[in-house]
Parts: sequence; C-alpha cells; structure tokens
Amino acid sequence: MGVMQNLSRRAFIVGSAAVAGGIAFGSSSHAEQAATTANSNPLAAGLGPNAVTFNPWVEISPQKITLIAQHADIGQGVGSVQPILIAEEMDLDPGQFEIRFAGPSPAYFNSGFADEFAPFVAADQSPAAEAARAATLEYLRKTGLQMTGGSSTIPDTYEKLRVAGAVARETLKAAAAKRSGIPIADIRTQSGHVILPNGSKIAYVDLAAEAAKIAPVLDVKPRDPSTWRMVGKPMMRLDVRPKVMGELKFGIDLKMDGMMFASVKLNPNKGQPMKSYNASKAQSMTGVKKILEIKNGVAVIATNSWYAMQAVDAIDCQWAPSAYPAEQADHWKVLEASFKPEFLGKEWRKIGDIDAGLKDGTPVQAEYRAPYVAHQPLEPLNGIAIVTDKGMEIWVGHQSPQAVQSIAATAIGLKPEQVTFHNQWAGGSFGHRLEYENIRVLAEIANQMRGTPIKLVFSREEDFLQDIPRQISIARHKGSVKNGKIVAADLQSVSTAPLKGLLERTGTPSKDPDAQLAAGLWNVYYDIPNFRATSYEAQGLSPCTTWRSVGASTAGFFTESFIDELIHAAGLDPMKARIEMCTVPTYRKVLETVAQMSDWKGPLGNGRGRGVAFVESFGTPTAEVVEVTATDRGIRIDKVWVAVDVGKVVDPVNFENQVQGGVVWGLGHAINCELTYAKGAVQQTNYHHHEAMRIYQCPVIEVRGLENDPKVRGVGEPPVPPAAPALANAIFAATGKRIREMPFNKFIDFV
Repeated sequence: MGVMQNLSRRAFIVGSAAVAGGIAFGSSSHAEQAATTANSNPLAAGLGPNAVTFNPWVEISPQKITLIAQHADIGQGVGSVQPILIAEEMDLDPGQFEIRFAGPSPAYFNSGFADEFAPFVAADQSPAAEAARAATLEYLRKTGLQMTGGSSTIPDTYEKLRVAGAVARETLKAAAAKRSGIPIADIRTQSGHVILPNGSKIAYVDLAAEAAKIAPVLDVKPRDPSTWRMVGKPMMRLDVRPKVMGELKFGIDLKMDGMMFASVKLNPNKGQPMKSYNASKAQSMTGVKKILEIKNGVAVIATNSWYAMQAVDAIDCQWAPSAYPAEQADHWKVLEASFKPEFLGKEWRKIGDIDAGLKDGTPVQAEYRAPYVAHQPLEPLNGIAIVTDKGMEIWVGHQSPQAVQSIAATAIGLKPEQVTFHNQWAGGSFGHRLEYENIRVLAEIANQMRGTPIKLVFSREEDFLQDIPRQISIARHKGSVKNGKIVAADLQSVSTAPLKGLLERTGTPSKDPDAQLAAGLWNVYYDIPNFRATSYEAQGLSPCTTWRSVGASTAGFFTESFIDELIHAAGLDPMKARIEMCTVPTYRKVLETVAQMSDWKGPLGNGRGRGVAFVESFGTPTAEVVEVTATDRGIRIDKVWVAVDVGKVVDPVNFENQVQGGVVWGLGHAINCELTYAKGAVQQTNYHHHEAMRIYQCPVIEVRGLENDPKVRGVGEPPVPPAAPALANAIFAATGKRIREMPFNKFIDFV
C-alpha cells in the first residue's frame, strides 16, 4: 500500500503535533550522524576554551559537565529523566552535572512521533505498519521537527540518550588511555571519573581538553538493564528538592538588570482586532511608564507586574465582534448541524457490513457531549524578551523551540535565525505552551521598547480569556446486540479540529483530516464484527488546540461509555466482556491486571458501583476501574485502580505520579469543568469558575506498570482518557443513571 503517498509537510505536522512512538534507528547511527555531519551538533559553536562536546546532549568544560534536555519540562519530569538516561551510561551521579534545555535545532528532531503519524493503529505491528513507521522516522530525521508533546519524550529519547552517554564515556576513556598509555580495556569509569588499574582517578572535567582532540568513539552499545544503577529504579526526581526549597527558577521567576514589566488586555473575542481604546485613567496610575497599542489589544509597561496588570485592567477597550457564534447555545447548534457529508473529516475504519449489522439484533444508540475546557496551568503565560538592532533574545517555557523562533520573527519582521531562544522550566502546560499568543505579543512589545528587557506576565483572567481551549464535541453512536454479543458499533463524532487549528496559527494550514479526531474513536481493540469510526469537523466555532490527551480526551469518553452501554444491553459483565472481546494479547493483559488489582467480582450493590474503561492513546494501553458510593449528599469516589503498559518503566516513582496525576486531571475535568461563551468571550476566568478536583474528593489511586509491549511508550497523557468513562460507568453501576455529557456535575452531585 502507498503508505507514504500523503506525507506532505502539512500532513506530517498534523499527524505529528501530538504523537508518540518507538525508536527505529540503530544504536550508533544517530550518534554518528550528530558527530560527523556538519552543523548537526548545535553545541559545537558555543564551546569555551578546552571544552568538548561529543554529540548534541553532552558538553564538558574544565569547570563543569552539562547535560542537555532536548524536551521541555512542563511539570511531567522529563527535565530529570532525560539527563538521568545520559548519566546512567556516563557513570555520573546526581549533583555532578548541570541541566540545560536545548535550543532550536534539527539535531533534536523528535523520533517519538513516528508511530502515531503512520496510518496504522498502535497495536498493528505488521510488516506494512513497521515499514510505514520506518519511512516516517526517516522523514522526521530529514525535516528535523523539534517538539515536546504526545507523551513522546521517553519513546524519543530512551535509546538515543543512552547512546549519547555511552559515546561520551568511551571517548573519555580513550582520552585517558592516550594520556596514560594504558589500554582502554583496562580502564573503567565511576562517579564522573576515569579509573585506572592502580586505582587513581581522573575527573571527566580534567579530560575535556584532551577528549576534544580525538574523534568520538561511536562503536558503542548501551549497557544491559541488569547493570543499571538509576534507570528503572525508584529515584527522586532531580527537580524535587529545588522546587520544594524554592530554588528552581521557572520562566515567571526570571529577572534581568534594567527590566521593565508588561501586562496586556487582548480582544476576548479570540483572534479579532481592537477597534479603539481609552487609557486616560491608566496613564496616571502608580508605576505606569508607557501604554502601547499592539495587534489585537493594548499593553501597559510599568515598574512591576502588579502595577501593569492593574493599569491595563483600567483601560476601556472597544472590541471587534467574534467571528464565531457569540453565545454558547449556538456553538452546540453548529455541532448538531454538522453531521453532514460536507463536514465529513474521514471514515477512519470500517469492518464488516455496518448497515446489515445494525439491523441484526437489538438496537442501541446514544448521544454524548464534551464541552470546551481550559488548560489552566498554575504558571500563567509569561516571558522575557529584548530586541536590538541585531535581533531578538527571548526566555520563555515552550514546547516547540523552532516555532517560537518563527512566530517571534514573523511578528516583528525578523528572520528566524535572528531570534535566540532560551527554554525555561514551565509550571504546567497541558497543551497551553504549544500555542503562541504570549510569544507574538511579547515580540511586539519588546520591539516597541528596543534595548530594554521586557517581562510580560498575563493576569490569570487574561490567561483564561485568551486560552485556546480543548475541542468541543458531540458523538452519535449506534450499535446492536444479539445473543449476548455485540454485533455492530457505528461510532460517529463531530468536533472542532484541534491540530488543524494549531497549524493555521503557525501559518501552515492543512486541508487534511485532523488525525487527532480519530484518537479514541478508531483504535478500538474489541472483536466487533461490524464496526465503523467516522469523524466530522465543525466549522466556524471557537479556535481549539491540543489539550492533555487531545482527541482521546473526548472520544475515549464517548467510545468507552457506549461500549459499556452495549455490554449492558447484551447482559454481560463489563469487565469480563472487555477481556473476552479484546483482540490484542498484551492489551488483554492490561485489562486482566486491572481486574485482578480491583478484585472485580461483579456488581457491588447497596449503592456502590464500579466502572471500567480501556483506552489506548499515543500507543499506550490504559485500563482503569473507578469505585463509587452513592451517598445522601451525592457521589463519593472511593478508589481507582490503573494498569498501564509502557514497555519499559524508566522511573517507577515518576511513572506512578504521572498516572495518578492523569487520573486526577481526567476525573476533575469530567466532574467540574467547562468553558462557555457569552457575547463572544469566555465566561470562566479563574479557578473558582473552572474547578479542579479538591483534595477531599481525591480517591486512593493504585497503579501498576506493565512491560509487555515490545516498544517503549509514554505515560504523560494516556491515563486521562479512561478516567471519565470509568467514572460514568461506575455511577451507572451504583445508581442506574447514565451520564452522557461532561461536566457530570450538571446532572449529579459529588461529595
């Protein structure tokens, strides 16, 4: 089949903006490419005297060892696990190296995007599927897309960072051998030192100058896991102590000499211009230095962020109206009217004769809904920039370094190479820091304040108002059951297109179907003889973007809720039916594991109920069981069990934390959260309007990681999609009431 026939640049970015996959290159090929290709190692140009770099991830000077984290840390812990993968092979201990985030460079292309972009479901590892993934990987290598997202960090770096560390280790040994005259075979390494046979030690930093004069040793293999000291073992993340002690600096914490502070008020009717403004009241307020007009709003420059926020709030602005419906009810009406051929995204999968299957047996049908929701990270959008006649320098936490360069440059008429980007630790993202509104605005302000470092901080309210939310969606599913079996399932959903919207805002619009709308819809692994999955793309609604687990965050809820309804109609047990229907042995093991963990033995009775859901997203199969009790005051969530297969658990502690956090995130948004529009603007502008799960509501969450998948998978997002349907299914088991729309608190109380 012509699997690569549609690999246009647009389709590539659409498929890869939030994806995950495995490593397909040989253990030394990437290191060799980085070491020998001109300009392929971005560290080479900035080396100081007597310093050395062996590849894009390791730099050693006489003063220190620096390990490069190519993926952004947005709270998920990859700023720790990436250097640990290198340190494991280099025989470095925590505290012996510094961590720096990578700048924009194709050397940091994300190979982890290969699996999801290939037009095959994750469990399909046939020769055709693997050939498509290998071809996609080569395309990724050539195009050099650098991005954090789609739970792809570990799939991308698991092998190549260990290879990078091994290259550094063996080259340092070679330098020590050259200095001492001792054969390399008689030299070992330990705790940042080369150890000679007589026990004497040479620190890596003392070998930097000599190592720089020899060619990197590329014929290396990563060590066997049986020898690992840190990887795969419980360990404290490197950022925990500095975060707890307040020592770690997030982007919002940075300061510079001579810095001025900015805050903004932008048109709340997203994407539309400002018609006029009156800043007379703001001009005389404390700390105000200057008021600037920018593309779709106004900015205040002041002596601190609080003064800037107070002053910009006092400016009276007249806004152009929204290009989308002003009122929320009309958004739903647009969706309802979009199940039509002219809005067809794609028929993603079809098995059997769906029309005949729907007529054969007892019919079941249901409609489900999911609203817009915000990203709401704790750290609001911010950044520091300075523009001079030579170009622009910018400090901000972001998931796409190359795009930061491009967006900032375009905003003020520079070339991307004139923008120097320094990535920062970020206090959360959930997809928020794949967007660029703060980048464009910061560039515009800094360009009007040339020579002065400008620190921009969005107020919490402005952050909510300008947030590009998760897609809004409706599903209309049909099916049939007969003789205790599911005969047919026809899954249809309509949604705004998150990845296509992101592409439009980066200047690379696509006419291809949004691949994320298939996530959770087509990748169903149950033995259903007549099956179809179809998506429609609504037009003219609020812009939308990636949100933690993207398409699966809504479609997973729709699909697993409907599967539960079909199972109930067939008179089957929800857990046993899923296990028996599951067609992939490793995925079946995930379901069997969560059944064993929860001691699933059927209905609980007495107002108690359990629900199960299974969703594969970004290649990672995840099964969750939620147990609830119906009390006089509402539903209490008692406990959650989660089984996840990632092929290899690299950091058991962070793995458990990520899974638990994903469950809390998924449950909290399913229960409480939605964004609604009135007069073109979002009505929810702070946390009390868009409330996360409270501590007293949080259940005990038991986690188990499996390692049966032949590929290494990510875990940042996959625990999210099963949470909502497992909870909805548990509520049905406890009360007999089906909830088919998020947030659930519109229909039932929670305690």
